[in-house]
Amino acid sequence: MDIILMKFPVSARLGGVSVLVSLLIGIPLGCIAALKRGKFLDSLISVVATCGIAVPSFVICTVLLYFLGVNLQLLPTMGLTSWKHYIMPVMALSFYPTAYIMRLMRSSMLDVLGQDYMRTARAKGLSGGVILFKHALRNAVLPVVTYVGPMLAYTVTGSFVVEKIFTIPGLGGEFIKAINGRD
Repeated sequence: MDIILMKFPVSARLGGVSVLVSLLIGIPLGCIAALKRGKFLDSLISVVATCGIAVPSFVICTVLLYFLGVNLQLLPTMGLTSWKHYIMPVMALSFYPTAYIMRLMRSSMLDVLGQDYMRTARAKGLSGGVILFKHALRNAVLPVVTYVGPMLAYTVTGSFVVEKIFTIPGLGGEFIKAINGRD
C-alpha cells in the first residue's frame, strides 16, 4: 500500500485517504442511525455527528496529539514515513466530513424509508436486506455523492492546518511560505 501511495503528493495522499475514510464510516453509521431511529444508538450517533461538526480540526489535532501521541505514546506525532503516521492526520481531517455524511445519510435514509415505493416493496414480501440495499441505499446515497465535491475542497483547505500541526511537508507548507514571502 505504501508503494501505491508514494506515487502521489503528500496532500493528495492525505486527502484521498481521509475522503475514503469519511465515506466508509459516514455512510454505514448514517444508515444505522436511520434504521435505529429513536433508540440509543441513533442518539449516540447524532451526538457524535453534532460534535464532529462543531469541533474544528485544529482542536481535534491537538487532542489526538496529546492523548495518542504524548500520553499513551501509541502513534508517532510528526512526519509521514509509515502507515502509522497517517492515522492521526487522517482522523483529524476526516472527522468533520464523516459527521456531516452521517447526518446527511441519516436524514436522506429516513426520507427514502418513508416513501410509497418502500411500503410497496415491503408489501411484496421482499427481504429487509433487499429493501435496504437495492431500494433504499441506492436512492439515499445521492445527496452524499453530491457532497463529495465540496468535501474535496474542505479536505484540501483543511489539510493546511493538519499538515502544519503534524509537521507534514505538503501543499500547506508551500502556501504558508508563499504568504510569508508575499508571493
